[in-house]
Amino acid sequence: MFRKKNTAGVNSEEIRAILDEKKTKMKLSLKACAHCSLCAESCFLFMSHDKDPKYMPSYKFLNSVGVLYKKKGNVDKLDLGEIRDIVWERCVLCTRCYCPMGIDIPEMIALARRICRSQGVYPQYDKE
Repeated sequence: MFRKKNTAGVNSEEIRAILDEKKTKMKLSLKACAHCSLCAESCFLFMSHDKDPKYMPSYKFLNSVGVLYKKKGNVDKLDLGEIRDIVWERCVLCTRCYCPMGIDIPEMIALARRICRSQGVYPQYDKE
């Protein structure tokens, strides 16, 4: 079943502009990811969460920046909320993740965080 997108309050143009700043590196990184999962062992969150695939650095990268790129920034608040959970709740940007293909996963996660912040979507620690 498809859900109807509610893009109210989302500035897709701003998201595309931010994506365009890192477009070359982002596209190359998305193509270079071999889905090998070798980055997983370098993530202490992955290891401490019983090797849950949702904590793999490649999963976080592909399901945040990858989604934003694939949808060309045309996302809604629900999409951004899912990305927020991935890039803040499942990643602490410790920069330990190692990719044998040379992908700078922390930089890509930081890009996803920047996009979420630009749309007012980020954890509200004082309210949660």
